[in-house]
Amino acid sequence: MVRAGLSAERLARAGAELADEVGFEHVTVSALARRFDVKVASLYSHVKSSQDLKTRIAVLALEEMADRAAAALAGRAGKDALVALANVYRDYARAHPGRYDASRLRLAPEEAAASAGVRHAQMTRAILRGYDLTEPDETHAVRLLGSVFHGYVSLELAGGFSHSAPDSQESWTRTLDALDALLRNWPAP
Repeated sequence: MVRAGLSAERLARAGAELADEVGFEHVTVSALARRFDVKVASLYSHVKSSQDLKTRIAVLALEEMADRAAAALAGRAGKDALVALANVYRDYARAHPGRYDASRLRLAPEEAAASAGVRHAQMTRAILRGYDLTEPDETHAVRLLGSVFHGYVSLELAGGFSHSAPDSQESWTRTLDALDALLRNWPAP
């Protein structure tokens, strides 16, 4: 019997919490059913499959990060905006490692178009307008920033920078300084 109050949204939130505790790759409908002490079959009236659950968690994580990014970017431009956005990703990943992993889940085109992923791209492009880039360089720069932010954060979370000096915060600051300098001096094609 389904417990009162269960919904797809509540399951996605509980799945996000579970992802932060045990890792996104370990989130399944079965694991969530154990958390709610219900039969697995009872959850299928709210989510279609473990993949559907993971997609809902990914969409939730993207929304949470977009909300944080919008708040952090308000009133900022140039390097301040660049650093604010980068720190949103890094701070979110540290606070919610499972959700952060979820945010990188490949979504179907229609799911991606309806997700907050679109807001992330819009905010990144807004930052880049301060660097006076035009297409296709703006798209190249969006991809560069995403690669650097997500690559650095993923390596740091995996402990990749914990065995040597200088401290990873110092490297993070220098990386953002270098990105700002690159964007201000974007190479001509």
